[in-house]
Amino acid sequence: MAAVIEVEKLSKYYGKNRGIIEVDLRVDKGDVFGFIGPNGAGKSTLIRTLLGLISPTSGTARVLGLPAGPSSTEILARTGYMPGEAFFYDRLRVGEVIALASRARGGGHAAYAGQLCERLELDPGRRIRELSLGNRKKVSIVCALQHRPELILLDEPTGGLDPLMQQVFWQIIAEQQQGGATIFLSSHVLSEVQQHCRRAAIIREGRIIVDDTIENLARTSARRVTLRGLTAAPALDGIVDVQTVGSGVSFLYSGPVAELLAALQGLPLSDLTIVEPELEELFLHFYRNGGTV
Repeated sequence: MAAVIEVEKLSKYYGKNRGIIEVDLRVDKGDVFGFIGPNGAGKSTLIRTLLGLISPTSGTARVLGLPAGPSSTEILARTGYMPGEAFFYDRLRVGEVIALASRARGGGHAAYAGQLCERLELDPGRRIRELSLGNRKKVSIVCALQHRPELILLDEPTGGLDPLMQQVFWQIIAEQQQGGATIFLSSHVLSEVQQHCRRAAIIREGRIIVDDTIENLARTSARRVTLRGLTAAPALDGIVDVQTVGSGVSFLYSGPVAELLAALQGLPLSDLTIVEPELEELFLHFYRNGGTV
């Protein structure tokens, strides 16, 4: 399958401060790819480098088959970018901002832009200065998607949207993907990534620590174990994230189940549950352990 994003040993430093360090990444055509990490981990730096908005310190990146940076004009014409924080001219009306974004990509997008405004309950006649954070986010959505781009880069896209509008937004993104678009989603909302992405990479302090399918990430050997009737976890290797829960104890366990059951023999155990952990738990565990579970 053709790669839409190809990154090799990409680094970006701001003076002595790191942005990203030797990032390797591949996103295939038609994929929905999640890029996970807390604020300051390097997510926005990578996106801005891919778009040619900033230059890398070292390494290479190709977007839509073109080298990032030297081909930024063509890349931007074929890409929809939704920044985490969108700023527009306050005195303009919503419709004027959307039309301006359309003209930057050749124009002719008014019909679809109107459909998006209607679905998002966005009034084109309102002035930007009158809008709430959520409505400004809607303007950003329309500007990014109205030209039906080949690649959609989303940086924390649902912040400020109420739950109903989040649902509408993801319906629109699904339609874009079904139409052939590739989606690159940068987020720290792990439930979004788990629900909407096929693959995901986790970035920690500028470095990629894991890159795999959501299915494989969820299929890790780690399990969430809850023991009722005990006040402490058994002394075994492979136990992390120990928590007190009511009348028992809970922890992530990545060792052999037989060893766990043997260690529990003879203890005053009243109940035992073993379940797959949520993606959020795995994310925290990857962060603590530098990419291993």
